[in-house]
Amino acid sequence: MENLNQYLYIGAAILTVVQAILWFIFPKVRKDPAHAGTIETIDSLWVAMVVALSLKAVLVQPFTIPSGSMEDTLEIGDYILVNKFEYGYSLLNATERYLEFKKPQRHDIVVFVFPLDHSKDYIKRCIGVPGDIIQGKNKVLYVNGVKQEEPFIIHSDPQTYPEGDYMGGKRDTFGPVTVQEGHYFMMGDNRDNSYDSRYWGQLDEKLIKGKAWMIYWHSVNFRPDFSRMFHMVK
Repeated sequence: MENLNQYLYIGAAILTVVQAILWFIFPKVRKDPAHAGTIETIDSLWVAMVVALSLKAVLVQPFTIPSGSMEDTLEIGDYILVNKFEYGYSLLNATERYLEFKKPQRHDIVVFVFPLDHSKDYIKRCIGVPGDIIQGKNKVLYVNGVKQEEPFIIHSDPQTYPEGDYMGGKRDTFGPVTVQEGHYFMMGDNRDNSYDSRYWGQLDEKLIKGKAWMIYWHSVNFRPDFSRMFHMVK
């Protein structure tokens, strides 16, 4: 996703500079019929780039899956679209959310700014909403004291570690943790291979970017895998 963002911004910046030069430095070139086709192409590309950036900012955003923490729901090589408007917006990830259609719900898959490094985006599943009590016991998840049925998770490590023995003592057994107001408890579907709220804490809703919506592309060794394309993320 970062590469695509860079290409969009660089392209928009270059075209904006070209437009400024044509408007203010060489205005006669714009009016010259001999260059009409070239000028029209530049104008069209600039408008398309502005529209693309506007849509990315408020409606949908592409995101690539960089790790196996959400397997088997999402795999490395998946390219997904993120619905940015459903949860509303937070200006620069610093203000209270506004224009919210709904709040994140349990089991939603959410893209967010990583709390410990705002230059990175993460994707995890929402496990707990404000007020929930979350606890893990020997790889079994409990929410508000109720054992959770989670058909979407996998455990890649057959070993179960007691609290304090592995990964800071929180991978297989942790809590109970009460989710604070305005925060969410996030976990990866690949429970034995996910760096999530068990380790870095609860997610502030200001850092949410959007809800995972659809897989639009998947490739393995640069070969497209059509079996995963256009599947809704859930």
